[in-house]
Amino acid sequence: MSLAEKIKVLIVDDQVTSRLLLSDALTQLGFKQITSAGDGVQGMKIMSEQPHHLVISDFNMPNMDGIGFLQAVRSNPTTKKAAFIILTAQGDRALVQKAAQLGANNVLAKPFTIEKMKAAIEAVFGALK
Repeated sequence: MSLAEKIKVLIVDDQVTSRLLLSDALTQLGFKQITSAGDGVQGMKIMSEQPHHLVISDFNMPNMDGIGFLQAVRSNPTTKKAAFIILTAQGDRALVQKAAQLGANNVLAKPFTIEKMKAAIEAVFGALK
C-alpha cells in the first residue's frame, strides 16, 4: 500500500467544480480516502467526527473562510496535527504569510497542475510512492 493510499484527505471548497478537480487530481496521485466539504463549518464538523491526515482548503468561502478554518483546525486537540494546505487563486503575500503563521503547511495556487499538487503534498509528507 502506497503512502497516498493511507492518507485521509479532506477537500474544503465552496465551488463544486473545484472540489471535483481536486478529487480527480488526488485520485490520479493514488489517494483513495477523499472526503469533501463546501465550507469551513462543514469541514470542521467532518474533522471533529473523523480526523483526516491532510486538509486542502480554499481561502475564499462563505460561513467560515480558509483562515478561520485553519485556526479552528489548529485550536482543536483532535484535529491540530492534520497537515493543512491552503488553496488560493490570490497571489496575496500577506495571506500566504498569515496562513504560514497560523500553521498552514503549504500553499497551492489555482489554477494548479497535478505536478504542483504532488509537490505541495510531498513537501509535507515526503515521497508518495
